[in-house]
Amino acid sequence: MIHLEWPWLLIVLPLPLLVRWLLPAHRKAEQAALKVPFLHDFDEAEASTNSRQERWPLLLAAVAWLLLVFASTRPQWLGEPIEQAVSGRDLMLAVDLSGSMEVQDFIINKRAVDRLTAIKWVANDFINRRVGDRLGLILFGSQAYLQTPLTFDRKTVMTLLDEAAIGLAGDNTAIGDAIGLAIKRLQNQPVDSRVLILLTDGANTAGEVAPLKAAELAAANQLKIYTIGVGADEMIVRSFFGNRKVNPSADLDENTLVKIAESTGGRYFRARNTDELNNIYMLLDKLEPVEKDKQFFRPRTDLFYWPLAVALLLVGVIGVYRAKWT
Repeated sequence: MIHLEWPWLLIVLPLPLLVRWLLPAHRKAEQAALKVPFLHDFDEAEASTNSRQERWPLLLAAVAWLLLVFASTRPQWLGEPIEQAVSGRDLMLAVDLSGSMEVQDFIINKRAVDRLTAIKWVANDFINRRVGDRLGLILFGSQAYLQTPLTFDRKTVMTLLDEAAIGLAGDNTAIGDAIGLAIKRLQNQPVDSRVLILLTDGANTAGEVAPLKAAELAAANQLKIYTIGVGADEMIVRSFFGNRKVNPSADLDENTLVKIAESTGGRYFRARNTDELNNIYMLLDKLEPVEKDKQFFRPRTDLFYWPLAVALLLVGVIGVYRAKWT
């Protein structure tokens, strides 16, 4: 259907008639002439011809005016309504890039990969499912910084997460600063929609804010935090004396991560492998469901340039006629 964006501009349609009515009529200058009785018939014929010649430019001008007014109302073609699910949730994803994330204790397609690669591999599916959420990305190591502000553009968030590299923010772990940055970025958003998912494989070893103090501030700002401890419990290491089992997650501070989650109304999860990590994301989909309400969007296509082009063409025709016969 056709929709007029500014229909109130139609009130200018009678403007030419008002101008003609209010302003005095143009009078032709009278010229002295010698009247010859037998030329009277020729004068009437000439007047009739001139009247017909002046009528059609006036008609074209009227049509051009109608088209100009119609174009000024900005006509648009409205397409069929498209349903969009909108949750109204603002979800930040904080990912640890410290040096310990390079430990290769995850398996993807029967190949050992580092922890950050595993997080990227699973998180991309999770991000892609968050239709209707505004997503943001925080990367932290020795310091925390905002990689992606809140956006509905999930593709950009996935791309920037894929481009993240271990050690990019330093080799240490500033968990408290990451939480503090999330609070800062979400404090002006609706209260019931603030969610932070924090993934780390170690303990807080850097930063200006202690993790538990940051958690208190998060709770005061009604920011719900889900913490995920990343890393396997055991790993086979080859050495000169043979193979031996080690715990690659010995530095993981689970107690602090549990307290952070519980104090903000969230939960703590343990991801020892890609299957557990994927299950955590699936559970987060249930804990924080995407669809809250539905909105409808109708695509719009502007049509104003068609009547505008025809009106300008008619004005050009009138101008050429005037220039030729005057």
